[in-house]
Amino acid sequence: MEITIIVGRAAAVWKIRSYEMVRAYSQEHTYKHPWERVTSASWRKFADPENKRILSHILEVDTLNHKLDSSSGKLYTTRAITIHAPGPWFLRKIIRQDICHCVESTVVDAQSRSMQLSTRNISLEKYIEVEEKIRYDPHPDNPKLWTVCKQETSIRIKPLSALASMAEKIEQKCVDKFQANSAKGREVMERMCKYLEAESRGISA
Repeated sequence: MEITIIVGRAAAVWKIRSYEMVRAYSQEHTYKHPWERVTSASWRKFADPENKRILSHILEVDTLNHKLDSSSGKLYTTRAITIHAPGPWFLRKIIRQDICHCVESTVVDAQSRSMQLSTRNISLEKYIEVEEKIRYDPHPDNPKLWTVCKQETSIRIKPLSALASMAEKIEQKCVDKFQANSAKGREVMERMCKYLEAESRGISA
């Protein structure tokens, strides 16, 4: 059984299966900044000290691979991201783990002006699986000056006996937490875009 609920620009899908439940939701946000500025902000957001305070759930970010394909002109990057373990406190108590390791894969195509990010956890998989996909493209209504960000997130709690009775509650708590973190991420991106805009004006002045 699949149920889709759409509220404004956000959509949530509940896929109910035997012994487990998958929750997926999508969000869309328009940055009133050109694609080049928004993607630059995405690269730089983790390095800013003020952003680290806002994105307190992210503990460490390390670049593992950075490669430019000369034939296609696409830039491929892989980063390791360490975060606080997702979900409510009682989930962390059950799994006895406070941190979670993730891998983020990014593909940037400057020619078509597209940036795609895919992040998934590589630890705690026997308890929870989270996959997030983000895409930045020029906004169709104003491609030179605006950028549209589309985000898709899926969360699956594994069918463990210790979690079975709480799976739905845990997944909802995870959804709430991820949506709150997404809002923080958009706040940081808007802040970085304004900073880069001011920086650009200062350089060109």
